[in-house]
Amino acid sequence: MEVIGKIILDLPEQSGVSKTGNQWRKKEYVLETQDTYPKKVHFDFFGDRAEQFKLHVGQLVRLSFDIESREYNGRWYTSIRGWRAEEVAEGATTAAAPVAAADPFAGAAPIAPAVVPAPPSVNSTDDLPF
Repeated sequence: MEVIGKIILDLPEQSGVSKTGNQWRKKEYVLETQDTYPKKVHFDFFGDRAEQFKLHVGQLVRLSFDIESREYNGRWYTSIRGWRAEEVAEGATTAAAPVAAADPFAGAAPIAPAVVPAPPSVNSTDDLPF
């Protein structure tokens, strides 16, 4: 999945050691979309990607990400895990936006109105209800 927006928050890097003894690190950001009604999206880069993608506040980026959910103690937690970030030119936001709202019937032949037959005349000898 992809989203385009401006980085509005750069959170401190977190790191630690897993139960199996492996080192891990995570870098989190908050992005705000450029839509009519902007949405804030909290996401992170995990492992080597935390060092690979250095983003800064005010930068306009196209974020490629995966969404994953996991259960812990009966509650569900959802994460947006980034796997690529590309800087976007300021005027390119509308051109790069997905075409989800496109008219699927554009260019299709017009549909003729349906012809509905007139109801049959009432015949007193016919006892059928239809």
